[in-house]
Amino acid sequence: MTHALFSPFTIAGISHHTASVADMESVRFPDEEAFLTRAGDWFKGVILLQTCNRIEIMVHGNADLLGTFLESEGRAGWQMWKDADALSHLLDLAAGLDSMVIGEDQILGQLRKSLSLSESMSVADPLITLCINKAIHAGSEARRISGINRGAVSIGSAAVLLAEEQLGSLAGRHILVLGTGEMGVLVTQALAAKQLSAIYVANRTFDRAQCLAEKVHGTAVPMADLYRYLTMSDVIICCTAAPHPVIKVQEVMEALKGRSWPLDHSRRPLIIVDIAQPRDVEEDVGKIPGVCLYTIDDLRKVNDDTAQFRKEAAEKVREFLDQELVQFIRLFNRKAADELLATLHSWAEQIRIRERDRALSRLSGCDDRVRDVTDDLTRVLTRKLLTDVTLTIRTCAERGEMKIAEDLVGAITRGENICSRTYD
Repeated sequence: MTHALFSPFTIAGISHHTASVADMESVRFPDEEAFLTRAGDWFKGVILLQTCNRIEIMVHGNADLLGTFLESEGRAGWQMWKDADALSHLLDLAAGLDSMVIGEDQILGQLRKSLSLSESMSVADPLITLCINKAIHAGSEARRISGINRGAVSIGSAAVLLAEEQLGSLAGRHILVLGTGEMGVLVTQALAAKQLSAIYVANRTFDRAQCLAEKVHGTAVPMADLYRYLTMSDVIICCTAAPHPVIKVQEVMEALKGRSWPLDHSRRPLIIVDIAQPRDVEEDVGKIPGVCLYTIDDLRKVNDDTAQFRKEAAEKVREFLDQELVQFIRLFNRKAADELLATLHSWAEQIRIRERDRALSRLSGCDDRVRDVTDDLTRVLTRKLLTDVTLTIRTCAERGEMKIAEDLVGAITRGENICSRTYD
């Protein structure tokens, strides 16, 4: 079976594979709705996926047009996947094979959220919707058959492991979690089993901080008291969705003056792990003596005791996705053919109605029964006449032979002669 697509599908992206946190931060789209509005004027369908370690744009459109659009947005030079390669990349993405933490589950929710936003703005056409839903289904099935998501596999849990590696153990420590979104929940869940002395949860909305803190028997912290609790913490893990830094140099320097442990005179470092995108912590905070600042870039080095298992599971996932890709292409092409078939059937319906009305006008004084029979007759004839050509177009679609299908429709609707054209 050919891997040609019946309609163009393209993905452009930048991720942790090729870019640092700072690089991705500089090219993020801060206003996703405004971006989708602009992109919707260029493409039949568009999805914007922005996470802490990737930015990807998926469009029902060709690569040249997407490249031109990205240039107009000041984001040229991104990696590009076209047609079947784009579908394959989307499957890898949904299965967690392309993630920094292989097999992580969060990407599935992130894809759903991105699709939901595009749908709410009417920029997700049936084809792009099919692609995302199919990828999510395949990603879920890949995890079920392989167990690749077994154990602590998320950016949030990796941040906890990083802090644990730096301190040797988190038992008896005080940890401050800044942010109560999906990542904040994952971080607190990972911390719950670490025998902490205290876990503090801070958030701009205090009610949300209270709700999450109660689930892990922690303490909710008003943002106004953030730096006071910073002085009491061994580790701060930051994961808000704020568009600007929340933890700033001058405030940290001032807060550290009151940082002490009366019963432990050793100098304790303050570990800050910033997994937000854009970043929650000003970069120069890492230059303050006694502060160790880590970002998503540092998570690549985390030693996860399930990593070897997930690497082996990834081989099983790859075999599954190779099989899924064949079915994905067939499904994609069938859906892509619907637009062409809709054009053909709309044209045929217009002809049917015109000729029906012309015939009825010649039957002066005919009653409703004659009109109904005539309408039924023309409808059945039209459907029967289109049956074979519809099947042929769907067959062409499954093979990726869009030109043949378009010429066939053109010959029927415009009388073009395609008999002389030879196809291999």
